[in-house]
Amino acid sequence: MASKPGILTDWPWKPLGSFKYIILAPWITGSIYSVIVKDAKQWDVFNLAILPLMLWRILHSQLWISLSRYRTAKGTNRIVDKGIEFDQVDRERNWDDQILFNAILFYLGNKYFPGGSHIPIWRTDGVIITMLLHVGPVEFLYYWFHRALHHHYLYSRYHSHHHSSIVTEPITSVTHPFAEHIVYFALFSLPVSTVVFFGTGSIIAIAGYITYIDLMNNMGHCNFELIPNWVFSIFPPLKYIMYTPSFHSLHHTQFRTNYSLFMPIYDYIYGTMDKSSDTLYEISLQRKEETPNVVHLMHLTTPESIYHLRVGFPYLASKPYSSAWYLWLLWPVTLWFMMLTRIYRRTFVVERNRFHQLRLQTWAIPNFREQYHLKWQKESINNMIEEAVLEAEEKGASVLSLGLMNQGKELNRYGEVYVKKHPQLKVKLVDGSSLAVAVLLNSIPKGTTQVLLRGNLTKVAFAVAFSLCQKGIQVTVLREDEYEKLDKSLGTKSGGKLVISKSYSSCKVWLVGDDLTEKEQRKANKGTLFIPFSQFPLKNLRKDCLLKMANHAAIMFLLKCMCSNKWYQSLSLKGPLILLPLLNIGPPNKLQ
Repeated sequence: MASKPGILTDWPWKPLGSFKYIILAPWITGSIYSVIVKDAKQWDVFNLAILPLMLWRILHSQLWISLSRYRTAKGTNRIVDKGIEFDQVDRERNWDDQILFNAILFYLGNKYFPGGSHIPIWRTDGVIITMLLHVGPVEFLYYWFHRALHHHYLYSRYHSHHHSSIVTEPITSVTHPFAEHIVYFALFSLPVSTVVFFGTGSIIAIAGYITYIDLMNNMGHCNFELIPNWVFSIFPPLKYIMYTPSFHSLHHTQFRTNYSLFMPIYDYIYGTMDKSSDTLYEISLQRKEETPNVVHLMHLTTPESIYHLRVGFPYLASKPYSSAWYLWLLWPVTLWFMMLTRIYRRTFVVERNRFHQLRLQTWAIPNFREQYHLKWQKESINNMIEEAVLEAEEKGASVLSLGLMNQGKELNRYGEVYVKKHPQLKVKLVDGSSLAVAVLLNSIPKGTTQVLLRGNLTKVAFAVAFSLCQKGIQVTVLREDEYEKLDKSLGTKSGGKLVISKSYSSCKVWLVGDDLTEKEQRKANKGTLFIPFSQFPLKNLRKDCLLKMANHAAIMFLLKCMCSNKWYQSLSLKGPLILLPLLNIGPPNKLQ
């Protein structure tokens, strides 16, 4: 939102939310009806092409979003060395509004603009005229309109919304108030409306011109440089008629330079060319891939989870994971990706974060959750994890955290396999158990004297049971085999606080793992507090009970430790002080 929002800031269909595309229903229905009732020779091809063109624009933009976020995460040729703020993610979420807006205007133009219907597929003269009109009036008028937007009156009411994004992404290019988009459409429609009005327009010219605008807009707002130097060496005048991502990035960091649309010639002519443009371009081209201090190695969950990654759909990536019905429509793409992961078989960078001088990256193993349960996949998965560990070692990472099922006891004994296989390994392997135990213990309400432990006994479960017994809190289990495993592990250290019981209703606090059934949940008293210690959320939670997730507290604590640049952090746990080896740097290599 602009600092002083003016009139026509919001899109008219904002109240519709995700149902905004229903606005196109009358026109799409009309197009389908005309195909059904009319002879093929009477079809208006341009009318029928508007919907495919809109879908192509969405796909085109999504490809740029994925490419930009992947390359920015890797760090190669990155321009601005900063992260994306959460408010920018929210602000740019509705990037497809302008595509919807343009589609409506195309349908209206097709019906009411002179010559707007039954446009031919190709006309050479129309293509040439469209190009000339863009180079002349459009670029010139945009330059001066853009400079006017930086006047304090218009800037505070409209254009500051766009400039709130210092670190640009492809979708930043279309993040403007509604009023700005009205002017942009009027400006960019000059070549199209002119050739259509004089009868020289064609579908190829219109689609090609729109694709060109999208291409240059998306490319110019990528936060990495991708135009090689040899392009300008072969044809030096190209620097005046084609901008680069670093050129436009300076406009977002310096604000009052590099106003041009796609052709920097007007900045050269009117003296608004940023003097550091060439230098930043060279520096960005030479920037190497970022070397992380910390790597978190995760994996995919379901085939549809690829769309929830940050390199996937922005809307889904900004929300907690959940299955959506419309993802079934993408099954051909999903299947293709699954086949690609079978062939590629390498980790890839998902995202990066920086806390002061600490550089963190998230890498993903291209395996899905179900594959971890297949015995014949075990060797392949272990090999990929081992390669990732060695790659992190080679890149100079100090810590590699094994996420979710990459740290399974049956798979690699919480990473111990790699430590023993490579005794000289410098990178420290962490499975997060210490942090999970500490946060889990802090989630138990004060004054609790008894807890029920139920679920698969993981490394975290054993550590939590030990800590609770040491603090004098009674740990109750329901099954004989669970009691025997815990008793064998704790022995006399339990202090007589480990007991077995057949009653589900004796405890108001339940620490639960993966295999807690819905039937067992029903046996809990009303108001029982469930605290999961498993890697995945608790399913089928009773509405009359409480669920306390420790994830938020864990993240806040982790950030606090990282931002204070402390490798070791002591955490007060309602009793004894427990030393938490958060990032195991310094001592001999061992698993925490």
